[in-house]
This record gives sequence, C-alpha cells and structure tokens, in this order.
Amino acid sequence: MTTPTGGTSAAGGHDLTVLLVDDHAMFRTGVRSELGSAVRIVAEAGDVDEAIAAVETYRPDVVLLDVHLPGGGGAEVLRRVATRHPETKFLALSVSDAAEDVIGVIRAGARGYVTKNITGDELIDAIRRVAGGDAVFSPRLAGFVLDAFAGTIEVAQVDSDLDRLTEREREVMRLIARGYAYKEVAKELFISVKTVETHVSSVLRKLQLSSRHELTRWANDRRLI
Repeated sequence: MTTPTGGTSAAGGHDLTVLLVDDHAMFRTGVRSELGSAVRIVAEAGDVDEAIAAVETYRPDVVLLDVHLPGGGGAEVLRRVATRHPETKFLALSVSDAAEDVIGVIRAGARGYVTKNITGDELIDAIRRVAGGDAVFSPRLAGFVLDAFAGTIEVAQVDSDLDRLTEREREVMRLIARGYAYKEVAKELFISVKTVETHVSSVLRKLQLSSRHELTRWANDRRLI
C-alpha cells in the first residue's frame, strides 16, 4: 500500500477522498496526473489485501478499483469490505469491457464501471457522480447489466469457461481476440512482448484452440469482445 506524499484537498471545496487500486504502478501514476487536484487521493494499493487494508484505514469516499488484481480480483475486495463500509462507494476502472467482468463487480457491490480509455474529465465526473449515489457506466457497458438482469446473458457458463485462465491470461486473450498485435498488448498491459507470447500460448493450450482466429471466434461467441 502506498500513501501519497503531497495530496491535498483541491481548491474550491473539492474534498472527495479517493483510494486508487491497480496493480500497475505506472497506470496509477497516470491516473493521479489526470485527476490532478480535483479529488484527494489518500492512498494507493496494488493487490486485494492492500486494497482492503487501505479501505479500513482511510475510509475513502470512492475506491477506483481495477477488476483484475492479484489476490482474487476487484470482486473479492468488494465481497470483503463493501457491506462493512456502505459509506464508501466503489467505481470499477478496468481495461476489460467483457460482460462477465462488468456484471461480476456490479453484483459484488460496485456503483459503476468505466473503461481505461476514459478521459480525465470524464473520470472526475464519474467519481463525483458515484460519490453522490449515482450508478455510472461507460455507454456500451450499461447494456450488459440490463441484459444480465433480463436473463439474456448466461454469466455462469461464461465464468465456467474462463475458470481455466488466470486473470492476466484473460486480459491478454481479450486484446488478442480484438486484433491487437503482441506489441500493442504489451504496451496496453505494461508487460513485455515475450510475456504476451507466453500468455497466448498458455491460453490456446488451456482452451484447446490452435490459432488466433479460433480464439477470436471463441471469445466472440461468449460476448467477451
């Protein structure tokens, strides 16, 4: 868990406190820069246990929560602390826009879900709206939630299929299935090209697929891209 060294309340009375949870330090730095002085980041965390400890210590107004975290993922954080601290609101911020990720964290207690291509101004607005009690979603993600409650997405089956993959393999799988080159995946996830190649080989082996084309079709059939 990292405690900020220079965070202060913004001028003009913007005193919302935020806990930033993501396992990539470079991404956390980028988010901190985008948020500027609009909110006060009280701490950062890089895994499930750090996130839970930070919620207990700082009781932030809003937790910006990555879906894929070491130690069980964002949903595990929500399961362990959301009901104990109803005053803290959780906003998922993830590279993933897959249906089962969105629905999983919303069912666990998140008030919103936005993807990492959001602009700084949009993220500030989302934080303020979630803190005020609104439910906030990136435009296409709201449909997933509606579909889930309508029963048109079989989330349990999707989860069963994905159980074979680690969280990092799921991230790599979705990006590859969308047509990203290995170098693009490496840049997006802050990992090396060699690591991407290793994850792709593992995904294909675990899912018993033989090519990127088959992987794309597999992911599309399950509405993961």
